[in-house]
Amino acid sequence: MASKLVSLSKFTSFSRQAFHGIRYCSGINFELTPQQKEFQDTSRRFARDEIIPVAAHYDKTGEYPWPVLKKAWELGLINQAVPEEYGGLGLPLVDMCINAIELAFGCTGISTAIGANDLAEAPVILGGSHEIKKKFLGRMTEEPLIAAYCVTEPDCGSDVSGIKTTAVKKGNEWVINGNKMWITNGGYANWYFLLARSDPNAKTGDAFTAFVVERDTPGITPGKKEWNMGQRASNTAGVTFEDVVIPNENVLGAPGKGFKIAMGAFDLTRPAVAAGAVGLAQRALEEATKYALTRKTFGKYLIDHQAVAFILANMAIGIESSRLCTYRSAWEADQGRQNTYYASIAKALAADVAMKCTTDAVQVFGGAGYNSEYPVEKLMRDAKIFQIYEGTAQVQRVVISRIIEQYAKSTM
Repeated sequence: MASKLVSLSKFTSFSRQAFHGIRYCSGINFELTPQQKEFQDTSRRFARDEIIPVAAHYDKTGEYPWPVLKKAWELGLINQAVPEEYGGLGLPLVDMCINAIELAFGCTGISTAIGANDLAEAPVILGGSHEIKKKFLGRMTEEPLIAAYCVTEPDCGSDVSGIKTTAVKKGNEWVINGNKMWITNGGYANWYFLLARSDPNAKTGDAFTAFVVERDTPGITPGKKEWNMGQRASNTAGVTFEDVVIPNENVLGAPGKGFKIAMGAFDLTRPAVAAGAVGLAQRALEEATKYALTRKTFGKYLIDHQAVAFILANMAIGIESSRLCTYRSAWEADQGRQNTYYASIAKALAADVAMKCTTDAVQVFGGAGYNSEYPVEKLMRDAKIFQIYEGTAQVQRVVISRIIEQYAKSTM
């Protein structure tokens, strides 16, 4: 039970420098540090003790998993990127990915509700003043609160340059009008990160301004919860902004430079999304393997049929490849280097592997896998969104190919 788990807050005395000094002093090293193993064990037990027993309930009802989220907050499993200066753990991204894999093993709907805080907080960490960070990040560590990354709109998902929500400067304030859609935690957020078009005539890099917006600001109306194919424990909703007045001090960075901040956040969060896909794929392999060890056909266990054994082997190949790509993408960011290339590779690969592994798990189960009484049909439904949110599988390949092109041209 949660009462037996170790809170991650006990490790706040370890700095990023200390982690890096321990972990990377001898070059390539795949061994986790003692602290990382503690984190992993806490997250793993939480997933098995607190998430898995209730995952089916939240999937069927669509209820928001507040009781689980509050327990996760108490253990330090939420807001892990918040710097120590503002009451958080300030964990390296590698450590966050280790934890994300374990939580997603339990239920990616619940783990997405947890991880969405990191997405909302990333732009604040990147572009916020000390005052904004203290105000909006500090409160997240003082009580269990939820935040949301408010960018996607009804007519533009991965095409962020197509945003139509407007921000008009009036004196020392901004007036916001527009509609956001598919916002994770949209109906429960205490505050929103918001991207809006502030210059209709500028090019993309200068056209948008980023804001932090209090949920209770007049004119903000969250919409109904969308009933999605999978990850139903995650609240997805539209948010309407009608003549919403935001003080100038809530601007992140400089006016017109919001696009860079919003996109920079993805470099920090796509590795964690990839980690979620790895955890989901790992769960699919475990469920398929257990079933293959107990179900007999033609006089022998499924796992003794080479056709099934090879399915499991291919699942393992994809999972381990995705795990390594995920850690590399996180490690690059922890070294202070731009990790866009590796983050897109990890996100694209892990999402595709998760979809393939969960589909194969259903195949191993046969007719039982298609039935909702068994866990793998939920895993398959949950997996699809990994190929869509935080940049579709196709967008990741656009990013990767453009970086390849730029590098090739620079070396010619």
